[in-house]
Amino acid sequence: QCEEAAYEERQYPAGKWACVTRGEPLYEQSISLSFMKLMRYICKENSVGCYLGMTIPVLNEIHLTKEGTELEREVVTAYYIPGRFQQNPPTPADPEIHITERAPLRVIARVFYGMTTEETILREIALFWELLGPTDTVLRETYIVAVYENPSVPQRRNEIWFIRRA
Repeated sequence: QCEEAAYEERQYPAGKWACVTRGEPLYEQSISLSFMKLMRYICKENSVGCYLGMTIPVLNEIHLTKEGTELEREVVTAYYIPGRFQQNPPTPADPEIHITERAPLRVIARVFYGMTTEETILREIALFWELLGPTDTVLRETYIVAVYENPSVPQRRNEIWFIRRA
């Protein structure tokens, strides 16, 4: 009926991530400042003093307010530490970057293109709920925006992830 699947379910293994938490007035400010910090870590500001290598997607974990009408200010931006550093991740020079071991994750993912603003994310969440229909198998307060391309790409590929309950 349609060429591309509306959404797909995926399982991600446990692993170590470098994370920054910001709570700027705008979502875009939080992810931009966090990503700049992570890029400095990736590029050299780490205990091994070398380029670690880029992994994708970069994840932005968001939470909705109780009313579900807007995003909470605090956003966690996460970069997956490349395989060769998983056992012993380089220590970040920046104290705002934390290395976190994340549990395996089951998500339902849906692709969207363009900029990621609070407005577009809320719209994508609403569209995805419409598509899924009533279900209690996914979390309703926590979502992930997965970014696959550089923010300067005008029609960059993103995904909204609904997290499956354990």
